[in-house]
Amino acid sequence: MEAQVFPVSPESFQSDVIERSRQNPVVLLFWTDQVQPSAETKRQLEALVAHYQGKVFLGLVDVAEDQTLAQQLRVQGLPSIRVIKGGQLVEQVDGPQPEENLRQLLDTLTMSSSELLKEQLALCLQQGDFAAALDMLQQAIDQEPNNPAFRVELADVLALKGDLEGARTALATVGEDVEERKRPQARLQFAEEAVGLPGLDELARTRDREPDDLEICYQLSVQEAAAGHYEAALELAMTILRTDREFRDDIGRMTMIRIFTLLGKTSDLAGRYRRQMFNYMH
Repeated sequence: MEAQVFPVSPESFQSDVIERSRQNPVVLLFWTDQVQPSAETKRQLEALVAHYQGKVFLGLVDVAEDQTLAQQLRVQGLPSIRVIKGGQLVEQVDGPQPEENLRQLLDTLTMSSSELLKEQLALCLQQGDFAAALDMLQQAIDQEPNNPAFRVELADVLALKGDLEGARTALATVGEDVEERKRPQARLQFAEEAVGLPGLDELARTRDREPDDLEICYQLSVQEAAAGHYEAALELAMTILRTDREFRDDIGRMTMIRIFTLLGKTSDLAGRYRRQMFNYMH
């Protein structure tokens, strides 16, 4: 097994850094014991890189031993980081960095194209910039037309935007065996069902007048889920589950499961309500 951390000299640079970077990115750290912040950065990176299980390498250049590489890569202060990926210099970071910044650098380098895209999409969607999100997805699909993850995200963003016909078309290009397909499919189903129901405000007023009407409770849960108000939707579905497990063939529990699909496996909100559902049922 290749060492994840190794010293780099001018003689080993081609084989240990350039060639190795064609498989996995190499973080090249210029440091020396004589400069304490650079020694601390070395310690931090060594500890962090160990967690990435060979997805990224750390090459160490001690400038006290040889300054050739530092001069070639225009290093002017310590610590200094150069990132080599695919045989090319792709990034540089100069000066001491908080550990969180170093972790983010390694996270970005080791993310798959799908994971990286999801992170960028989340930022666009937080800002309500659907146009940028769709442009980003179209570029990704053009570059990797056989990657189903990008088409899943396209269907999901179109459903979020309210373009239900576009979402259906995009979803039809994703195979049934793709696990992530369930998320845009659930979002589309909520959106389609919500179209045929009274609006949020009207349903909320009706429920205030008729708090025991489980059908109104269910319709309001659907509208809340379609609007992205997931906690409110889960609370309403949980109310149905607690009140009448048999109502519409256990629709309270089934609605909660559909919302969990929207939220994803790592969602704290989904985890909290999943435990509530489990505790009630058992």
